[in-house]
Amino acid sequence: MQKRSLALAALLILSSCAGHQQSVVDPAGPQADRIAALWWFFFWLLVAIFIIVMAFAVWTLTRPNRGLEQEPLEARHRPSEQKETQLRRIVTGATVLTIIILFVLLVFSVGTGKAVSELGNKNNGLAIEVTGNQWWWQVQYLNSDPSQVLVDANEIHIPVGRPVLIRLRSNDVIHSFWVPNLHGKRDLIPSRVTTEWIEADKPGVYRGQCAEFCGLQHAHMILYVIAEPEAKFKAWFQHALQPAAAPSTPITQRGQQVFLNNACVYCHQIQGTTASGQNGPNLTHFGSRRGIAANTLPNTPGNLGGWILDPQTVKPGNHMATIAVNSQDLQPLIDYLESLK
Repeated sequence: MQKRSLALAALLILSSCAGHQQSVVDPAGPQADRIAALWWFFFWLLVAIFIIVMAFAVWTLTRPNRGLEQEPLEARHRPSEQKETQLRRIVTGATVLTIIILFVLLVFSVGTGKAVSELGNKNNGLAIEVTGNQWWWQVQYLNSDPSQVLVDANEIHIPVGRPVLIRLRSNDVIHSFWVPNLHGKRDLIPSRVTTEWIEADKPGVYRGQCAEFCGLQHAHMILYVIAEPEAKFKAWFQHALQPAAAPSTPITQRGQQVFLNNACVYCHQIQGTTASGQNGPNLTHFGSRRGIAANTLPNTPGNLGGWILDPQTVKPGNHMATIAVNSQDLQPLIDYLESLK
């Protein structure tokens, strides 16, 4: 049983990674590009040092011990004054070279950190607040106009070529926001606000995750950053601001009633309905999302049905309540939630 559970967990992780980029050495933005350049500089420098050290080690082990066997036993461990001077120079040179290498690495590292921190443009007007919860992400697009404030979950949409301010908060424990194709890690600390700037150079879907152990389902706390051209982003944003579409068929109408008459409304919100819960993800446009349970599973009707009926089997320890939905009501409920595009 334990092996089967481990295999299932591995399959879930692999399926959630499939088709989406997540790599420090595949940068898609200026911050990530600087970080990748630093990584490659460290890598090739240390590879060169490793090769040199190994070459000296092989040479030392394979060179003949010329004249050693003719020396008296008591003299074998007493190098001559000339030899001792030579060894002292070698050790001193190696020490100085090591210090220089460490200093160069320090300068490159500090320089990269400074350059990355200066890439943001505070005048672009786009700020997104990301709140970490066990184990999902709340995403809120900030705006001084309340009608332009958008609440979403587990996905971040950004325009290509435009720096975006990410404000990071936590509702429970320490989390860490990490989208390696776009930037480095930034911790979310309870009762504090931390910030970072991200920018995408090209359209794409970039996988991110929590990079700080935050509990049992830490590995299944995934988010996607969807970078789109400016016009497409604006069209998506204006559509996402709209309330959920009213159910248009008898089965989705029944599904809406099932949702509103169960405990779902105490945790979830669907704009345009009486559901106004704040403890779980906003479901107004749930049908458009790529995954469920913080992208633990692809968003398909079958996965959604299993998640509703038995969330603890899919994601043990999560805070989703188990709701007793009978078989006649389950399919209409699934159809209704999937219709929320």
